[in-house]
Amino acid sequence: MPVVHDTDKKSLQQIAQEARSLAEKARAGKLTLEEVSGGTFTVSNLGMFGVDGFTPILNAPQTGILGVGRIVEKPVIYRGENRQTVDAGVEFNVDHRVIDGARQARSCRLLLICLRMK
Repeated sequence: MPVVHDTDKKSLQQIAQEARSLAEKARAGKLTLEEVSGGTFTVSNLGMFGVDGFTPILNAPQTGILGVGRIVEKPVIYRGENRQTVDAGVEFNVDHRVIDGARQARSCRLLLICLRMK
């Protein structure tokens, strides 16, 4: 998995640009050891392959991994009204020696709320 280093010092645009560049290098089989080492958190997206949900495996020494499945629009009934909503399979796994499970659950809930707001 390619690693975007020093994300705390980069803008979202810089992170996205570097991630695209690393993805191209990965597809070409040209990543260096430094470009795949030192990660602390992984975002794994299988939704682009039509996968609804999956359980991502946490690789030590990383502290967390977020697995994102396919995003789909679904009809729902909310307070008696028909509405459209967006649904995605999301799995958030952490190393419980580093992150408290209750805190992880709250973070995951906040993430889902943010995703639904878009």
